[in-house]
Amino acid sequence: MTDEMLMMAVKNGDLQKASELFDRYHKPLYNFFVKITFDRDLGHDLTQNVFLRMIKYRSSYRQDKQFRPWIYQMARNIYADHFRKSKILYSDYTGVEDLKNRIAAVDEVIEEDERQKLLYISLFKLSPEQREVLILTRFQEMKYEEVAQVLDCSVANVKVKVYRAIKQLREKYLELEKI
Repeated sequence: MTDEMLMMAVKNGDLQKASELFDRYHKPLYNFFVKITFDRDLGHDLTQNVFLRMIKYRSSYRQDKQFRPWIYQMARNIYADHFRKSKILYSDYTGVEDLKNRIAAVDEVIEEDERQKLLYISLFKLSPEQREVLILTRFQEMKYEEVAQVLDCSVANVKVKVYRAIKQLREKYLELEKI
């Protein structure tokens, strides 16, 4: 069954099908949250909230919409709600060593590759909107059309956002490389 068929079954009351959607999407959503927040525990909580909200608002799903952009739109809203409630904002002046420690704790794959650490620190120093568009397009490998649906904008606008985010990422990376 496709994601859309499963979600329509959930919408129509077959909540058992939600477990299949969970199996398909919990890891990608968790990775999305960890990359955007750099916090594993928060990533688990936010991922769980996505599926709780999916069940709660299942009646809002429309059959003519793709499921993947719909669930990522929900994930974005949960992320925004969380930070709006807690009013936690990350500063550009966060110490590089603190970020290296957080990144090492979050991503076991990085290990000792200094360039990759600098890339993650640079990613963290981007605005949340820029970080999000890069995570969706590069780490989640979503097509620009899907990202446009998630962000509720045109494909051309997504391309501009990605271009600007990559440009900023490059600048932040080169600044850190000098340190």
